Amino acid sequence: MTTQTNVAAPALPAPAGKSVPHLGRLDLVGYLICLTGIARRELLRFFNQKERFFSALVRPLVWLFIFAAGFRNVLGVSIVPPYETYVLYEVYVVPGLAVMIQLFNGMQSSLSMVYDREVGSMKVLLTSPYPRWTLLFAKLVAGVVVSVVQAYTFLAIAYFWELDIPPIGYLAALPAFLAAGLMLGAIGLFLSSLVRQLENFASVMNFVIFPMFFASSALYPLWRIRESSETLYVICMANPFTHAVELVRFALYGRFEPIACAVVVGTTLVFFTLAVIAYDPGRGIMARRGGPAAEPT
Repeated sequence: MTTQTNVAAPALPAPAGKSVPHLGRLDLVGYLICLTGIARRELLRFFNQKERFFSALVRPLVWLFIFAAGFRNVLGVSIVPPYETYVLYEVYVVPGLAVMIQLFNGMQSSLSMVYDREVGSMKVLLTSPYPRWTLLFAKLVAGVVVSVVQAYTFLAIAYFWELDIPPIGYLAALPAFLAAGLMLGAIGLFLSSLVRQLENFASVMNFVIFPMFFASSALYPLWRIRESSETLYVICMANPFTHAVELVRFALYGRFEPIACAVVVGTTLVFFTLAVIAYDPGRGIMARRGGPAAEPT
């Protein structure tokens, strides 16, 4: 009896003028598809939830139109860089309020990450063959795009408040907003890895958002803080949110603050690395929770 052996036919070359379809390989095209897919989903979620967009503008606008107007004659700011003359309080707080939008957006994006990781789309994506860092980076970039749109919407409204920001400053501030958004989003990603249930996330955020915002230069210059408490001044200087605010503040007036930039970039790299390690099912926090160590990383 003869045994018939099936021999695989050799792959035929693609006809001239026709491209070979993408078959899911882990190449540059696949990474771009992954990035655009996650970013598109995040943007669609943002534009479909209009209440999220308007709620993000309520806090800074209330502070600008009500609190800043009441404190105008009480908390005037003397000549400090990047300002070349005395400025009113509402002029000073605008950069901090714009970055505050990014702070809340970064933490809200992390809240959605907790949900998606447990029962949503990220639960499936995290088991895909793509490296974890690419999935987390795509999620981070999508959140940053949303936060920048919100920040510039706030600046467009605040423009009618006589802020005297030079037109070139709005363009020069774009890299600063991107860097600040990446930093705050990376911090949020790492925090989302520490929380397993949505119920615990709100309490964690209360110990992160408000201390970061109020212990910074967003609402008052640091020299005033130093006059009242040297310890609080050191805490504010150690706060990465302070440097994100200062980076945006200087950029809005066409100036570059190298120390703030170094702190923002360094903090982004540290927390994004920690987030990648934490989401690694083989060695991170997910592994200690009993996650499958055999998942691809």
